[in-house]
Amino acid sequence: MNPPPPARALPADDSQRELLHNEVHARPSARIRLPALVVYVAVLNQGVSREDECAHLRRLPGQQGLEPADLQRNFLRLRLGNHTIKWERHSEFTRYSIVQPLPAGVGLDADADNISGEPELLPSLVVDARWLSEIPGRTVAAIKLVMAHGGLDDAPSVVERARQWFGGAQVVASRLGAGGSGGGHPADGHSMAVTDFRLRPNGFERMLVIAPPGTSESRAGRISQRLLEIETYRLMALRGLPVAKALAPMLAESERALADITARLEGTQSSDQALLDTLIALAARVERATAEHGYRFSATQAYDALVRLRIGELREKAVPGTQTLGEFMQHRLSPAIATVAATAQRLASLSQRIERTSALLRTRVDITTEAQNQQLLAKLTRGQELQLRLQTTVEGLSIAAISYYVVSLVLYGGKAAKAAGLHLEPELLAGASIPLVLWAVWKATQRIHHRIHQDRH
Repeated sequence: MNPPPPARALPADDSQRELLHNEVHARPSARIRLPALVVYVAVLNQGVSREDECAHLRRLPGQQGLEPADLQRNFLRLRLGNHTIKWERHSEFTRYSIVQPLPAGVGLDADADNISGEPELLPSLVVDARWLSEIPGRTVAAIKLVMAHGGLDDAPSVVERARQWFGGAQVVASRLGAGGSGGGHPADGHSMAVTDFRLRPNGFERMLVIAPPGTSESRAGRISQRLLEIETYRLMALRGLPVAKALAPMLAESERALADITARLEGTQSSDQALLDTLIALAARVERATAEHGYRFSATQAYDALVRLRIGELREKAVPGTQTLGEFMQHRLSPAIATVAATAQRLASLSQRIERTSALLRTRVDITTEAQNQQLLAKLTRGQELQLRLQTTVEGLSIAAISYYVVSLVLYGGKAAKAAGLHLEPELLAGASIPLVLWAVWKATQRIHHRIHQDRH
């Protein structure tokens, strides 16, 4: 009898598999029933913990049992009656979205004088305005998005009515979802988005979306998400611009200092130590700026890429007489992004030039050190030659001195032998022994040199 098949015919899961798999479901798209009002606030969350945000969310009606563990997935949707509150935490910011039915009298047909002052929007919020103002963090984006029903057959007329809705200000408008073929997407688009990108005294921007009756809740949710993300990512991308402007004077001064160091490096008047000290201070300043602001510049490029991606997903079509959202963004955002990119490149280029100058200075120091070493070796060689000459002279004197003592011993020995009765002439004996003694002493010295040479090798 064959054993039953295993319940799971797979190797053990990687520790990150389930987490990575479920990431695609981490931030589900909103479903919005039109007409609706979306109040959106994005705050920088530096220094704000999930516990702080959880404590703030607990202040909502019926959410007293909320725990920090409920916020671990960085996404939470709370349903409170006929409205929803969505919380999302990102690496640098947290965003809160309140979706509720559109209050009466604030749609496209509202009186322009009333809507420009917005008396009907904040008082009609389903959450307490104080709760909204006490969200932990610093506001980076705040948008009131009105999504209303309306026809799109006469787009210029709709834009004119929307312009009056915005208080007569210049607006940008796009038909969204245009150019599609099949899949239920009309060639002229499924909705229209209008905004003036202006910050009102109450701190909010305003956007208006007009869609025909029958627009699905999923489509309305995707439209709102893309529009809100475009504005949030635009503002986050622009956070690199003040940094780039603040760095400009330092970069200009550092480039002049590097040029001065390079000019001094060409000559020989400045000491290597002085140049090295100046170059080290300059390198430290540039590396500190890179460490402090490198992340901001990289984040700017990433946020800009997201803005471009979301604009592409809108599939815009221009309305005669107005710019599209994408055109407005590119005309206003592109110069700022280019400035940030140029500053980042300038900082990286300056760091590389400092590194090359350091290499040149090290080469110069190495050459100088090598010349000094050669001079020192030459002095040592001359000293050794003098020592060898002195040693040779001393050896010659030593041979003479030893030979003198040996001949003296022969002389005294001959005198002693003569005194003992032998027929010898001590002086003749001593004189005759001089050549033999000199040769014997010299030979003994050579043997000593030979042994020393063998010991060295």
